[in-house]
Amino acid sequence: MAVLPMKKALLCGLKKDRKRTLEYLQRQEVLEVSEEIREDTVFQRMDVLSSKAVFERNAAEAEQALEVLKSYAPEEKGLLDSFSGRKEMTLSDYEEMAGRHEEIMKQAARLLLLAKTIGEKQGGIPRIEQQLKELEPWSSFDLPLNFRGTKTTSAFIGAVPRQISQEELSTEFSALCGKTAELSIVSTSREQTCIFAVCAKRDAQETETALKTMGLANAPQTSMIPAKRQIMLEEELQTTKCEIAEAQEEIRSMAAVREELKFVADYYTMRAEKYGVLNSLVQSHSVFLITGFVPAEKAKELEENLASRCNVFAQFEDPSENEDVPVVLRNNRFAEPVEGIIESYGLPAKGELDPSAVMAPFYYILFGMMLSDAAYGLIMVFGCLFCLKKFPRMEEGLKKSLKMFMYSGISTTFWGFMFGSFFGDAVKVIAETFFHRPDISLPPLWFEPVNMPMKMLVFSLCIGIIHIFTGLGVKLYSSVKSGHLADGICDVVFWYLLVGGAVVYMLTVPVFTGMLELTFTLPATVGTIAAAAALIGLVGIVLTDGRSSKNWGKRLLKGLYGAYGVTSYLSDILSYSRLLALGLATSVISTVFNKMGSMMGDSIPGVVLFIVVFVIGHTLNLAINALGAYVHTNRLQFVEFFGKFYEGGGKKFQPFAEHTKYYKVKEDV
Repeated sequence: MAVLPMKKALLCGLKKDRKRTLEYLQRQEVLEVSEEIREDTVFQRMDVLSSKAVFERNAAEAEQALEVLKSYAPEEKGLLDSFSGRKEMTLSDYEEMAGRHEEIMKQAARLLLLAKTIGEKQGGIPRIEQQLKELEPWSSFDLPLNFRGTKTTSAFIGAVPRQISQEELSTEFSALCGKTAELSIVSTSREQTCIFAVCAKRDAQETETALKTMGLANAPQTSMIPAKRQIMLEEELQTTKCEIAEAQEEIRSMAAVREELKFVADYYTMRAEKYGVLNSLVQSHSVFLITGFVPAEKAKELEENLASRCNVFAQFEDPSENEDVPVVLRNNRFAEPVEGIIESYGLPAKGELDPSAVMAPFYYILFGMMLSDAAYGLIMVFGCLFCLKKFPRMEEGLKKSLKMFMYSGISTTFWGFMFGSFFGDAVKVIAETFFHRPDISLPPLWFEPVNMPMKMLVFSLCIGIIHIFTGLGVKLYSSVKSGHLADGICDVVFWYLLVGGAVVYMLTVPVFTGMLELTFTLPATVGTIAAAAALIGLVGIVLTDGRSSKNWGKRLLKGLYGAYGVTSYLSDILSYSRLLALGLATSVISTVFNKMGSMMGDSIPGVVLFIVVFVIGHTLNLAINALGAYVHTNRLQFVEFFGKFYEGGGKKFQPFAEHTKYYKVKEDV
């Protein structure tokens, strides 16, 4: 377990080599840039934020163009392609493509314009269709719908919101208006009746009032005869649809530029990041300076390459004690996969140990005990191995996660065989139901938790005590290593005596051992020694827990309060009962699905039912309980384990790098 030592870097070069240097540093991904040097009359910072914003906007436009292509010409991808990682591109290919970035952006602009056109055209279709629908009842009418009469007559064209006959129309109008008017029905339906009314100009006011009382609503306004207007609208609708289809087809025909758009999105992303760094470095008329942090193991190589490739001078020195140095973890293959879990909690603070190597074996053991099914474990192992072998360019974080689940799967397989679970009791159920062989089963190598839950609980609590005591041991080691032996004795040894003595003493009490169904009870002499040890630990905690206070009264009160913390140790140990709970949940649910699948016996429908229930049930069980094991294992690490020695809070090393989405440029040899 190690936190890599860092070197503080100062790079100095001629301004003409600045672009080449920044691009090289970005590809190497070993330097975290900092703003150590202040501006003065000679060295100033450039304000290039406006240029950075342009690059970010171009990258966003390229991504939008890719989304347009995705909508109309989806990319063919396999189920596991998300594991494949970024494609590698040589530096020479990168430079060749970079020379065409403006040309590619024109293609992106064209795609966005076509998408905008399609959106506008599609937005107009409902309007045209609505107009056609409104004109449909008037298709046989041979006058424009905005016709208002002649010099001596007034005309009213509209619809009443109900079905009405000619006779009913005339009668109702006569009852409302004493004037004479010619009323005719253009069309009628269950929802409305379209009416054309003509009256003398002098009777227009009374006629209009009567018609509105009947509920007359104006017809859609058009200066054309409805049938002709319908023809025009249908032609417009057809033209719009053709234009949309042409635009869509043009988009599909541009699917070949997809990879170029991916490149240009990454290209502008890289340029935006480069200009972000450029905005932070200082430079004079002819010289630029870059400061930052580099892993010590990379410093020598970086110094040589900068001198030979970029003509840049590099100086490295150890950071001062009070500097906030970024953190990089370095572990072996077994412990490296859990680095992501530690990072999600918090990287080691200055002077703290990297807990990866101590945490890893417990993580895999606890995960395996919670899932504890050999078949599920084998699925995890071979699934992760398949992905790791098939996709060698997988992103590093995802690779670590898969390795973590692979090791957890190995542990799950081990505990599954120890507890006799292989898809629950599938071996026994299949043998008995379909082969009539009740004598065939998969016996546990140790015991079945379902039949002996108390034994499993005791074992879980023992694992918990070991886990917690290991955390205290790491704290003791850190105290000794940092030269604070007294703190280690006060904060660790006394707790070992108190908690360990209390546990051993309880094992001498027959009532307690009987409740836990233990096959032994320690002798009374051992209990006396354990009680004495616990008492020494208690007195030590009371006298030393408040040692930071100079007042003896406050010190004693703080010590008593600290001793009360023994209750938290009890709750921490009891937290490991979740190993029993989750292990039983996996086993019991598996057994239930096996029982459900075998309900129809060894008939053909029974075989079909068993296969369907088996596949669906165990898939759900694996997914749900693997998620539960992951969450609860993290909780035991974060609360019960880290709570004893680890604080975190370190700053992650974030080098100037290619934070791209599709391509990764590799250095030419």
